[in-house]
Amino acid sequence: MIQHFKPLMIASFISCISLVSCMKMDLDIYFNEDIYANAGNDNGYWSLEYGDKYDHFIDNPFIETSENNISTFSVDADGASYANMRRYIMQNHRLPAASSVRIEEFLNYFTFDYPDPDDGNNVAINHEVSICPWNEGHRLIRLGIKGMSIPEEQVPAANYVFLIDVSGSMNSADKIVLLKKGLITLTDNLRPDDRVSIITYSGQVNKLLESTPASDSGTIKKAIGMLVASGLTAGGEAMKMAYEEAIANYIEGGNNRIIMGTDGDFNVGVTAISDLVEMVESYADKGIYLTICGFGSGDLNDAMMEKVSNCGNGTYEYIDSEEEMTKVFVNERNKFYSVANDAKIQITFNKEHVKSYRLIGYENRVMNNDEFDDDRKDAGEIGAGQTITALYEIIPAEGYNAAGTSCGIFDFRYKKSLDAESILLSEEIKDNGDAMSVNMSFAAGTASFGMILRKSPYKGTSTFSMSEELVKGGLSFDPCGYRQQFLEIIGKAKEL
Repeated sequence: MIQHFKPLMIASFISCISLVSCMKMDLDIYFNEDIYANAGNDNGYWSLEYGDKYDHFIDNPFIETSENNISTFSVDADGASYANMRRYIMQNHRLPAASSVRIEEFLNYFTFDYPDPDDGNNVAINHEVSICPWNEGHRLIRLGIKGMSIPEEQVPAANYVFLIDVSGSMNSADKIVLLKKGLITLTDNLRPDDRVSIITYSGQVNKLLESTPASDSGTIKKAIGMLVASGLTAGGEAMKMAYEEAIANYIEGGNNRIIMGTDGDFNVGVTAISDLVEMVESYADKGIYLTICGFGSGDLNDAMMEKVSNCGNGTYEYIDSEEEMTKVFVNERNKFYSVANDAKIQITFNKEHVKSYRLIGYENRVMNNDEFDDDRKDAGEIGAGQTITALYEIIPAEGYNAAGTSCGIFDFRYKKSLDAESILLSEEIKDNGDAMSVNMSFAAGTASFGMILRKSPYKGTSTFSMSEELVKGGLSFDPCGYRQQFLEIIGKAKEL
């Protein structure tokens, strides 16, 4: 009897396997769509793409100046979205998830050739207006900000708390192994009077290393070497312990900062983004800064890390390689020291000359206009020597004459310290004519590339070839070779 049914059982088994395979293919295709909305999170909408979570947002639209000629937003100093895009293209050989692309982070991944302040301020501002490459007849406004550079020997002492995710999801070469290498690299570049604590978390939270001077680098490296990934992820409780550790070893006037390494996959204790944000905000006024470094793919919670860092006087970086570790922890380590706090931008457009405008990127940084003068309102931070770039595309009013035309007023507000009164910088935005500087050419090429990847309805005539040519026009300033590498990424994207 059993022998009689064997062929039928085998056929049924094969059919089931085929059905499961088809279902998996359908699910893969479904999750590769741009939006997997309202999936039970407490944050409204996010996209689940390639297994990673991203905030879903709509590109800023054009706004008529007759209806509202004032635009206000917070600066954003993150670079995670760019490095994540590079991982998609160069390692995974596919274009990135559209919702993962935040154009402001593409722009601010790079250092621009902006002048340092020379008037006693901690920042300097500049601007430029030129042609808009992807929309004939439109104009492009570039806003630039530069945090004052500080010689290495003059940077205040650091009180770092390494907050390390050692849960099972971190157990891979592109996560815990890469993170350990990066922490050792950072330790090798600390000064003797800097201090390091290490908090780890998986199913439970553990203080692996009490605050230790960097002069005792052997003890710090030994602790780093003990990091092993296993178990669940109690990230919320660990974050609370890290803040308490930072406060306990607080250096007055120093760089008090938590450096968190994780894939963001919290699944024990405090896990809701809103609760994590509330916790981080409660410590933000105490002078503790936060840098979150994201690792890996497949369960990367980009949505959580980006939002929590925004609310915690922090920055968010994505680490895809040892080279990126070197960029973040060595070449640009001075950015960890904030010289401009609660930094905001407000543009008042000239209704006579500007018909409408669109802020490119910064969608989750847009503020109400009345928040610009409110010193209680949190905004972004700018590190020592760091540059911030923002672009507006404008539609000129009838009769607009390019060179010398006033487009509006560029106001910038910041605090030298978190508890200080804000300082206002201001300059008139004047059109430079059709010539594009090195800064403008590179910024335009970067934005064009980002709009293509985002499948933006505002990309106009943008193509990868256009982005490539514009970026080439910005290669004469390339201190660490990152722009040249970007050109290679665009070339790879064209192939894909």
